[in-house]
Amino acid sequence: MTEQGLMSELDRLVSEGRNPRTVDIDLLPTLDVLRKINDEDRVVPAAVEKVLPEIAAAVDRIVLAFQKRARLIYIGAGTSGRLGVLDASECPPTFRVPEGMVVGLIAGGSDALVRSIEGAEDDPKMGAQALREIELAPDDVVVGIAVSGRTPYVIGGLNYAKQMGATTVALSCNPASTIAGIADIAISPVVGPEVLTGSTRLKSGTAQKLVLNMLTTASMIRIGKSFQNLMVDLNPSNKKLVARAIRMVMQTTGCTAPQARHALDQTGNDVKLAILVTITGMGVEEARAALGKAGGFLRKAITDMTA
Repeated sequence: MTEQGLMSELDRLVSEGRNPRTVDIDLLPTLDVLRKINDEDRVVPAAVEKVLPEIAAAVDRIVLAFQKRARLIYIGAGTSGRLGVLDASECPPTFRVPEGMVVGLIAGGSDALVRSIEGAEDDPKMGAQALREIELAPDDVVVGIAVSGRTPYVIGGLNYAKQMGATTVALSCNPASTIAGIADIAISPVVGPEVLTGSTRLKSGTAQKLVLNMLTTASMIRIGKSFQNLMVDLNPSNKKLVARAIRMVMQTTGCTAPQARHALDQTGNDVKLAILVTITGMGVEEARAALGKAGGFLRKAITDMTA
């Protein structure tokens, strides 16, 4: 695309517009600058609320993929790519899922996580190649993340995913974007122009983070990774998480801290099993079998064993 053509394209994007409420921001004292930013941030949750049906549709497809032992794959560039990698990297410790069940791909590779490699987003072939390298399968779900909705790297990835028969989701902050037209499901929270024109790591980035939180959290809840509102499948891999695990066993069973610690020791720090053993009094292997029969849903396993 020519320079003039790209400028014309940017002119049509909501996220690239000038914000009439912040044209004087360079004249304001610090506190008033912060108030302007805060006021603009308030619109983000409302924009996300309007696209909850589309987010729900994506979650249902992700749950189906997980039930088939397939993957959720994020692909993006710049801030969008970093947010996808961040969300993917937090799933194993939070929900005790295997590495690779949720994958984050960013244009420019791992170096782009810590320094800007902006030109990496301009080649659609690289997006397709990134998915080839991880052996994309038809049962996978690919979420292309791009505020503008026109990032070539993401477009190339989504087109390749469509060719492979994978479910495709577009996450952008511009209605009727290019990637929205490609994907099976389009999630487009419209937050309007930024405090600083084109700085889409602000409201747009916040909206993306909220949506990504929902995609993984809701999907994990739907496959049994929570009990009540507790993340009982966390991996207690440091002192804080061990303390959190002990508290969860205590909160759900009413036992003492030493009893909770003993149950966790018995079960290899498996919070679900520790809770089930403590509530029902069954042995570890019997509890493991009961949890498996319940499909990993702790609430169902407890109900089945105490009915």
